[in-house]
Amino acid sequence: MLVQIGPFALRWYALAYVATMLLGWRYVVGMVRNPRLWTHRPPTATGEQIDDLMLWLMVGVIVGGRLGHVVFYTPSLIWTDPVEILKTWHGGMSFHGGALGVLIAGFAFARSKKIDPLRLGDIIVAAEPIGGFLVRIANFVNGELWGRPTHVPWGMVFPDAGPLPRHPSQLYEAALEGVAMFLLLRWATHGKHWLNRRGVVMGMFLVGYGLIRISLENVREPDSYMPHFPLGLTMGMMLSAPMVLIGAWLIWRGLKEPLPPAIKTQPAETPSAVNRAADGPA
Repeated sequence: MLVQIGPFALRWYALAYVATMLLGWRYVVGMVRNPRLWTHRPPTATGEQIDDLMLWLMVGVIVGGRLGHVVFYTPSLIWTDPVEILKTWHGGMSFHGGALGVLIAGFAFARSKKIDPLRLGDIIVAAEPIGGFLVRIANFVNGELWGRPTHVPWGMVFPDAGPLPRHPSQLYEAALEGVAMFLLLRWATHGKHWLNRRGVVMGMFLVGYGLIRISLENVREPDSYMPHFPLGLTMGMMLSAPMVLIGAWLIWRGLKEPLPPAIKTQPAETPSAVNRAADGPA
């Protein structure tokens, strides 16, 4: 908890979500207003449409994240304590559930505004690593979602995890899901201009996140209330595997699809040309 004044409590997790929405909103608005990124297709949406989109996504990520945690990790709450499902301040949010919530909200918004949902997904996921970084840092500050016991020199003892040093898996996730994914997608959007290829950036995010999450599940401590799955699998691995497959298909599809003709831009007039036009015909 960051600060508490009477009944009011500001939590690190909530602060991370608020900062994610604000920074992600400005980042996406900056992309759609940057003409250098849109060489073969016009911008996916206007800045004003992105303003409206943020409310849809905020509802999608909160509702989806909470319901995903309940369905994937604590389904017993549905029949033992359904009121607890509404108490998001007690913690318990699932990335995969939040991603599904954002997917549904984004698709509904695209339908209502007659926007290509694949192209809308491309600009949404380009900003997601901002949240991936901030939320994992909040997990670390809260001392939750720690890693498995380890003997590596940087192992850490977490207050609620017993006396053994553990992998600071939250920091691994912040570095890979946050910083590395942001740089990869930034290269795709600003370096390769793949916002002009429908679904490629979204596919890169799905493949990248899925592979990172599957890898880090090997050092992340599974929740104590989860069953033991065969072959050492975890719920995070099983939920991430379809992301990799769907993402690979989106990349293949988007790179195979022909690009429309390049958007012609009017060359800037030189001062001499402007002066000649003002003087009239010679």
